[in-house]
Parts: sequence; structure tokens; C-alpha cells
Amino acid sequence: MSVMPRQERPAVDERASLRPMANSFGLSFEEFDDVVSRMGREPNTLEAGVFGALWSEHCGYKNSRPLLRRLPTTGPQVLQGPGENAGVVDIGQGYGLAFKMESHNHPSAVEPVQGAATGVGGILRDIFAMGARPIAVLDSLRFGELDNERSRHLLAGVVSGIALYGNAIGVPTVGGELETNACYQENPLVNVMALGLLRHEDLQKGTVGAVGNQLYYVGSKTGRDGLGGAVFASADLSAASAADRPAVQVGDPYLEKLLLEACLAAIAADLVAGVQDMGAAGLSSSVGEMAHRAGMGVDLHIDKVPRREDGMTPLEVMLSESQERMVLTAKPGKEAALVTLLERWGLDVVAIGEVVDNGMLRIIEHGTVVGSLPVSALNEPPTYVRDGVEDPVIVAARTRDLGDLPEPGDLNGVLLTLLGAPGIASKAAIYRQFDHQVMTNSVVLPGQADAAVLRVKGTSLGVAATVDCNSRYVYLDPYLGAAHAVAEAARNIACVGATPLGVTDNLNFGNPTVPAVYYQLERAVDGISAACLALGTPVTGGNVSLYNQFRQGEGHEAIHPTPTIGMVGVISDVALRATQSFKRDDDVVVLLGAFAPVQGASEYLFRIHGLEAGSPPALDLVAEAAVQRVVRDLVAAGICDTAHDVSTGGLAVAAAEMAMAGGKGARLTLSATANVPLPARSDTLLFGETAATVLAAVPRQHLPAVHEACLAAGVAVSELGIVGGSDLSVSSTSRDLLSLSVAEMRAAHEHTFAEALG
Repeated sequence: MSVMPRQERPAVDERASLRPMANSFGLSFEEFDDVVSRMGREPNTLEAGVFGALWSEHCGYKNSRPLLRRLPTTGPQVLQGPGENAGVVDIGQGYGLAFKMESHNHPSAVEPVQGAATGVGGILRDIFAMGARPIAVLDSLRFGELDNERSRHLLAGVVSGIALYGNAIGVPTVGGELETNACYQENPLVNVMALGLLRHEDLQKGTVGAVGNQLYYVGSKTGRDGLGGAVFASADLSAASAADRPAVQVGDPYLEKLLLEACLAAIAADLVAGVQDMGAAGLSSSVGEMAHRAGMGVDLHIDKVPRREDGMTPLEVMLSESQERMVLTAKPGKEAALVTLLERWGLDVVAIGEVVDNGMLRIIEHGTVVGSLPVSALNEPPTYVRDGVEDPVIVAARTRDLGDLPEPGDLNGVLLTLLGAPGIASKAAIYRQFDHQVMTNSVVLPGQADAAVLRVKGTSLGVAATVDCNSRYVYLDPYLGAAHAVAEAARNIACVGATPLGVTDNLNFGNPTVPAVYYQLERAVDGISAACLALGTPVTGGNVSLYNQFRQGEGHEAIHPTPTIGMVGVISDVALRATQSFKRDDDVVVLLGAFAPVQGASEYLFRIHGLEAGSPPALDLVAEAAVQRVVRDLVAAGICDTAHDVSTGGLAVAAAEMAMAGGKGARLTLSATANVPLPARSDTLLFGETAATVLAAVPRQHLPAVHEACLAAGVAVSELGIVGGSDLSVSSTSRDLLSLSVAEMRAAHEHTFAEALG
């Protein structure tokens, strides 16, 4: 391919200024003027469109980038931190674990099946772009309440979309979480996390490399689907958003399977110097990011790009977000071998560009330069630091006096109601639609434990993964709530016996130009940072999804701030792991950690009293780390194989989940003499929520070792009762509190999503 002669500016027709149309490109007037200043001239329509896409919030992180710099990103386990397609951590024995989480919120709001399906496809491409073979998917979902028809429609569509893509490509969906709240009715959240396994030496970068390197387009042909997706994802939703269906991509998991295998084969054959997914903003972002990382320019021959639709303009080709496409940088001298290998998989393979040293992305059509953009300007958008102000309505809710709430007389009924609440109810009707055992690595299946666990074949290693966020906590106290999300994720990892290694986050918030929303975002980032530092879990990457806000006339309704935390961990011997089920009669149930339940921000308060009020539980990160370390050590020593964190729904819900999982009841007695400070109210004792607390069950002969370990770590331990029978009964020293059969609890626990999904 010949290199085009350099031109100072593209050939364009004489035209009026585009500044009055700046908003149509996704730029403010001030940003348009910034573009003119950086280019030294006014852009043409193609250039303005590319700038608008790459300077969108979705691609450019204009409002969040200054805040994200506060997060800890380094550690001895980090092989690749932020800035690439995915983060990678060392899990030992020469293996790395690539992991990343991204959102497909706006697309799923207008087309739930394809919105969710392409969310899975996109995150998988991020993983194999790192040279890793995808081994698992987890999802974090938010919908409106299930008595709403739209919410049920979105739920069914999103679940179908995840199953459609994951099952077809052969990557198991092994875990996740789901909450409902009316604030998500118009703005559902679909966050997808993927994991991949690689050898250290196979780690790839998204770069163009050196001058003269050839860039190859690989995968599906380019169409008009997904046009404007990055800009669409960077604006409020409204009643008119259904008209943006063309901004939603259409996926083909069977083609992606071919693309995955072809790219991994090319990496194994040492044929590529760089690999990049074509995600948001398509060719514009993929080629632009690769060039920026290398400090180079690229001459991109837009007419060479394979197309499945006639009459596409250069701007449409540059911004198309058609799925299942990658850009590969060939190693010099290996171009022919790369093409031969990729064609063997039946993929479109075309040389579309070459690396130059002028720092420009030049878009060339049939020998004519139609766009010439400075790479540094494209990838360094303006950033905004705003003044956040907390909403006084939220302050009032957090400081509300909860002492006058009536105490329910039927505690059995309260537990059954909570077990059927969407955030707690069994997700079996959902995960049964997913193939969670394909690849035969899953050793802990959905619903069995606090985190998913997968084996690393040929080794003793296991990897654990979870996704967590209590959005009500974050709504009422963004700093504390976000710190809780990290702490709970780490606690869930510890409860299967794994050591947490790193975090990928998905920051879902409303419109950042609203001072109250910016306050939430800033405080949440600081809370994540504090917890990650305390628990040794650096942030290796993630995603920011803003403008999750529905516009109705002059009114706006934002979602609860939802900074979803995806966390991974490692188990040195995967045979020594724990799940949440009661396993043996006469095992002793113990409570690890200082139990201090509160009603504030609890699921009980919301579902029974209809209130989102009070402060979330206090969080002592030193105590949290100590409890988690004790749990990991007990599991690794073979002393404990049953552990479950006490979180949403409190102690009673945690015990009920353990009983239902194992099909065994338990008799528990809560007393002050057992280091459990009993609240005055029984509902707080049973359903109040706390942190740094784990319920475990151990054989009686191991009790001395449990007490010894807790004493050495300064962790409180209380013996509550024994496993056995078919009922769960809980009493205090003064009276019986509740008693329900496992069958009754299961009936309440399993009906919610079975009914919602028909």
C-alpha cells in the first residue's frame, strides 16, 4: 500500500461555518471553538463528527477523568492497569487474569435484547484483545419495580439478550446481581463484566507500533447499525429516545466466535504487534486510541473498509459501531502470514492503513484526504471540574429519626416478604437461561456462594469473581455507600476462600452538570479509593456511564448513583473453597465480626416501611480486612467450607439463604453473652444491616481452631447454634423470634422472577 503525500488540510467544498450546528455533532459551542483552536482551522463535517464522538462523555470521560485520577491503580499484582482494553492481574504460575466491566445502559433502554447482547459481545472483545481467552461473564442489572409492565419487558429482553450472546459464543455466565427500584424504570442499567485467562508472555497492547506498520481490519462488514452510539450514550434519555434505535448495534455471536479464535491464533503465532476492539465510536476511537498510545499518526484508507450497505459516507463508516470488528497491527514482514491465517476463519481481512510519524489521523478516500485530525487533540478532550452540592432532600432522608417506626408483630411474615424482594429473591429463573457450565471450569455455580469460582485447568489455582453495589447506600451517603460496595465485594470474594486482587468499576450516575449528581460522583469515587487502598484492591480499569437520567418536559429523574464494583480474586488450592449452604447436621453456626445492625438504608426499611432513609451501617475498614483475612485462612486450612456474608436483609436473611441452599434448617439463639449486642428492637436485630460480619458453619471439632484464629486477629466470634432439622428458628434469651420451614422460605424465595418472566 502506498503512502499518500501529506496535505495540510483535506479537500473540502466551500461552506458556511459549522459552529451553529455544533450540538448536532455532540459538541458544545465552546468545545467546537476548542476544536478550531487545536486544529488551527474550522473542521469539516467529517472531522466535526469524529471529534464529537471521541469527545463525548462515553469516550472522552470529560467529567470523570479528573476524579478517576484519585483511584489507586498500582500494586505488585497488577500486570496491566487502566488505559488498555482491560486490566490484568497476576494469579501465579505464569498466568494472568484479564477483567473488565462496561455498560450498555442506553441501548438496553430502547432495544433490550440487542442492547444486552452486544454489551456481552463488546466486553468479550476487550478481553481477547488483551491476548486472553474469555472464561466467564457476570452481569449487574437494575430495573424498575416488577409490578411495572415496562420493567418486566426490559427484564425479559435483557436476560434473553445475555443468554443469546453468551450461550452462542460458548462463554459461561457464572454470576451477577440484580436490584429493582422505581428510579430505574426509564433508565435500566446493564453492566457486564468478563474474565479471561492468559500466559504472561501473551499479554497484548492496543497500539499501532512503529512507523510503516500496517493496520488490518478484521471481522464483520461495516453497516449503519450503531451510528451515533457514543453520543447517544452521552445524553439524557427522553420520550423521544425510541427514535435512536439505529444507535443500537446488532450482534452476531457466531461470527464473534470465529473472530475470537482467529485473533488468539494470530497472537499465538506471533503475527501481531497490537490488537484493538472496535467499540464505541468504531474506527474513530479504535484507530485513534492505538495511534495515541504509540505517539504516532495513521493514514486510514476509508474506501478499503468492507461494507454491507451501499452509499455509506466516510462519516458513517468512521462512526459505525457494527459489532464483531477488530483492528490488528501486523508485525513487519508477517503481513502475508497474518492475512492467510485470518482468511482461514472466513473473516473479512483488509489492510486499511499504515503508521506514519506526523501525529495525524488522515482519512483518505480514493486518494483524496477527506479528513485530517491531530491524534493528540482527538484523544485529549477538555475536562470539567465542577462544584458539587448535596441535595438537601437526601440530607433530610439520611438524618431522619427512625425511632418512631412501628415494630411488626409477624416477624415470620417479614422474613418471607424480604426473601421474595427482587434484590434478595432467587435468580434461578434468570440464570437457568444461561449456560454456566460450558468450558467445564465452573466449580461454584450461580446461587451457591457469594462469588463465582472457576478452576484454572492444569493447575491447583482457582479464580473468584463478583459484582456488587447497594445503590440505596450510595444514594443516602455516596462516600460511605461506595466504600461499602468495595468492602462487600471483597467480603464475598473472601467467603469462598479467595484473596481479592483487583477491581473494575462501572460508575453509573445521572447528569454530571447537575450539582447534586456531580457531588454523588465525586464522593463515590473518594469512597471507592479509600476502600480499595485499605483492602489492597487497585482499580485496573472500568467504565463511566453518565446521563442516566430521564427527561420529561422540564423535569428530570436521575437513577440512584450506582458505582458497581467488579472484583476478582485467587484461590491457591481450588479444592479448598467454601459455599453458603449448610452441609452437615450438628455443624456449629458461628458469627465472625462485630455485629452492629442498623435499620438505616436497609432493605427491611424500604420493603416493609416504604422508606429510603437513615444512614448506612458504619464501616471500619481495618475490622473489615481482619474479618476477611480470618475467613480466608479458615477456608484455606480446611476448617470451614460454609461461609456467607451478612449484608442485604440482615442476619435472618443470611441464615435463611444458607438453610435454603443446603436444604437444612438451624436453631440459633442470639444473646448478649455471645458477644452479640442485642438491639432493643427485634426487627433491627433480625433484619438490620451491618458490615464486616460473616456467618459460618464448622464441624464442632474445629471450634477451638476458629476461636484461636479470631483471637489472634482481634476478630469477635459468637457461637449461635447448630445446623439440623427442616426449620430455621431464631430466638433471643427472652423469647422466640421466628420459625419457618425451609420449604416455606423456598416458596417465598423462588416465585418472584419465575412470575416476572412468565
